[in-house]
Amino acid sequence: MRPQVKWEGREALYRRLNQLLPNVEKEVAVEQLEGAKELASRIRPRAPRHTGEYADSLIGDKIANHRDKRAIGVPSKTKDPNATGIFGEFIWRFLEFGTVKMAAHPHIFPTYRAYRKALRRRIAGAVNKAVRKAKKG
Repeated sequence: MRPQVKWEGREALYRRLNQLLPNVEKEVAVEQLEGAKELASRIRPRAPRHTGEYADSLIGDKIANHRDKRAIGVPSKTKDPNATGIFGEFIWRFLEFGTVKMAAHPHIFPTYRAYRKALRRRIAGAVNKAVRKAKKG
């Protein structure tokens, strides 16, 4: 017998989690932001350095703080107030994927794929921390 799963969406998930664990969203938001900053610091040394300006423009921050910019590899619209992303000059797309006249220099997505497990552990650790706080009372 297979368990039945009902997909409720992000808002319903956080509403239920906040009922059970009041601080879970705050704990996860802190780790999301720290994870984005860490990822940006790992991408910077791998970025192509013709002038150094592009690599220095890579930062990790909340999407809400950069309404006029679009995060790298993230949809432009999100309902998550704590959503984070990596921001940099628009040239990242041409460097990452290449053009007809220029070879690709992948540096963003390979770094993300290498760091993805650590990011997930970081978020899971934040949820576990909220669970421990809720158990203590």
